[in-house]
Amino acid sequence: MPDAFGHSIHSVTVGSGDPAVMIHCMLGRHQAMLPLAKALNARATLLDMPGHGRSDKWDGKTEYQSLVAEAARQCCDGPSHVIGHSFGATAALRLAIESPECVSRLTLIEPVFFAAAKGTAAFTAHMKAFRPFITAMLMGDEPCAAEMFNAQWSDSDWAALSERQKDYLIRRIHLVVAGGAAIEEDADGVTSAARLGALDIPVTLIRGGQTQPVIKAIHDALVARIPQATDHVIEEAGHMIALTHVAQIAAIIRAADQETG
Repeated sequence: MPDAFGHSIHSVTVGSGDPAVMIHCMLGRHQAMLPLAKALNARATLLDMPGHGRSDKWDGKTEYQSLVAEAARQCCDGPSHVIGHSFGATAALRLAIESPECVSRLTLIEPVFFAAAKGTAAFTAHMKAFRPFITAMLMGDEPCAAEMFNAQWSDSDWAALSERQKDYLIRRIHLVVAGGAAIEEDADGVTSAARLGALDIPVTLIRGGQTQPVIKAIHDALVARIPQATDHVIEEAGHMIALTHVAQIAAIIRAADQETG
C-alpha cells in the first residue's frame, strides 16, 4: 500500500495501456471511479482518499488537500493522466502544480476549487448557501450537516439512502471541513494566475449543465488561467456526473487524447 505522510492508502489498479490515476469525490470511495476506468481502457490506479474506503483514517493534523495530493503522487507510475472528481479534482490540480513530473495530462470533473471563483456572484451565493452546513457542524449536529451536504451536492435523495449509506456519510462529514480551507481560501495559491499559467499540459474540464452555478464560475476562471485548458458541458448532468454520465465523459476524454496525441 502507498504511504502518504504516515497514512496507509488503499488503491487498486485495473486494465492495461497508458497509466492513469483516478481520485474520487469527497465522501466517496475508489469504486465510484471504476466504471470510468473501465470505459477508458487505461491502466488506471484508483485510490481511496484518507478517511475513505479502506485507507487509514485522517490523522486530524495533516492539511487534507495536500495529503490527498500526496496519496495520488504515490500512485503515479511515471507521468500519468490524473483524473479527479469534485474535491478529488482539486487534489489532482494541486498535484500537477506541485509535482509536474508526475502528471502528463489532467481531467478535472466538477472541481470544487471555490477560491478560483472569488469575486463572482456565484461564489458569494455559494458561501451564503453553505452557512447552514457550517452552523450544523459547529453545533456538533453531524447527521444534519451530512443531510445538508447531500442535498446540495448529491443526486440522491437522503430519504432514499440506506442506513448504512447514511452512516458512512455521517462518520466522514468532518472531512468536508478538513478540506474546506484549501478549496475556499487556497492559502498555497494553487489557483493563482501565475501558477496555473505555468501548467504545460493539456487540461480537460468537464461539468454538468444542472450542477451548482458556482462550478461554471470555477471552470471559467480555470480556463482563463490555464494555457491548454478546455471546458466541456454535459447539459443534462448534475454534480455527480462522474457516476451518472460515464460514457459521455469517456468520449470527451478520448477525443481530447486524439487532439493532443
